[in-house]
Amino acid sequence: MLTYRTFRNTDPPIVTELWRSRAWQPGLVQPVSPDLLEQLVFAKLYFDYGGLVLAFDDGRPVGFAHAGFGPNADASWIATETGMTCMVLVRPDCAEAEVAAGLLQRCEEYLRRRGAKVLYGGEFQPLTPFYQGLCGGSESSGVLDSDPIGRQLYSGRGYQVADRRLLLRRDLSGFESLIDRQQMQIRRQMLVEVTIDAPTRTWWEASTLGVFDLTRFELVPRDGGSPIATATFRSMEPTGGAALVRAAGLLAIDVNAAYRRRGLAVFLLSEAFRQFIRQGIMLVEAQARANDEAGVATLRKLGFQPVAEGSVFRKG
Repeated sequence: MLTYRTFRNTDPPIVTELWRSRAWQPGLVQPVSPDLLEQLVFAKLYFDYGGLVLAFDDGRPVGFAHAGFGPNADASWIATETGMTCMVLVRPDCAEAEVAAGLLQRCEEYLRRRGAKVLYGGEFQPLTPFYQGLCGGSESSGVLDSDPIGRQLYSGRGYQVADRRLLLRRDLSGFESLIDRQQMQIRRQMLVEVTIDAPTRTWWEASTLGVFDLTRFELVPRDGGSPIATATFRSMEPTGGAALVRAAGLLAIDVNAAYRRRGLAVFLLSEAFRQFIRQGIMLVEAQARANDEAGVATLRKLGFQPVAEGSVFRKG
C-alpha cells in the first residue's frame, strides 16, 4: 500500500538512494551524497519540511517530490503567490505513474496552503529555489524531454507548456575567436574586465548561487564609462559537469539595449572562452529559451550545439 509523509531529519540518506536509483536518467547529476544534498537543498534558509514529500510502498521508499517558491520582487525573500514543484523523482521499479501522481497532488496541496495562486512544474530561472547545479545542466530547465514520466504527470493534471528551454554545450577544444571587421572594431574600442569570485547581487542570488564560484566578464569602453555588456558564469563544481573535464556554466549574458545586434555578445563570450582555455576549462554549458531566436543564434555562432530540451509547465 502506498503511503506518504513529509520530510524528517533522518531522511537525507533515503532521498540520496532514491536519486541514485535513476543513475541512468539524463539531466540528473550523479553521484550525489547526503552531504551534497545538505549543501544544495536542505540547508537553504527557506527549506520547509512540509514541502518535501516522500512516498513508501509497504514501508519501502519509492519516491520523493519537493515543492517551493521563487523570490519576491526585490529578491530579498521568497514570494508564496507563485509556487512550483521543483522535483518529482520515483524509483524505476515501482508503479511510477501512480507514485508520481500522489506526490504531485501533495505538493500542490502544500503550495495552495501556503497561498500559491499559480503553480509551475519544474524549476527554471529565476524560480530555482533548490536544485540549481543538480539537474538540467548550467541551469535548471523545467522538465526535460528525457523524463517522460514527468511530462505525462503534469499534462495529466491540467498543466500547460508555458515555455521551452534548450540546453546547449560547447567543447572549447580548437576554439578560435571570430575575426571580422566588426569584431576587430570592438577590440579597438572596448576592454574586457574580469571579476573572479564575483559577489552575488541579491539575497536570492546568494541563496541559490552562493556555493558556486562566479566569474563575471564586463565589456567597458576604453575611454571610460559603465559596462555595456556582462556575462556571468558559474563553476560546475561541487556538482561536476556533463563530461570528465572542467566545465563552466553560462548563467546570463546581458547587453545594453542601445548596443544590441552589434556583435558585442559574441566578442565578450569569445574573450571569456579564451580565458577559460588558459585555465584548463574545456567545456561550457548554456541555456536559452527556445523562442529566443537572437540568443540561440548567438550561441550557435559560437559553436554551441543543443544537447537536450525541457518544458516549463504552468497551471492557474
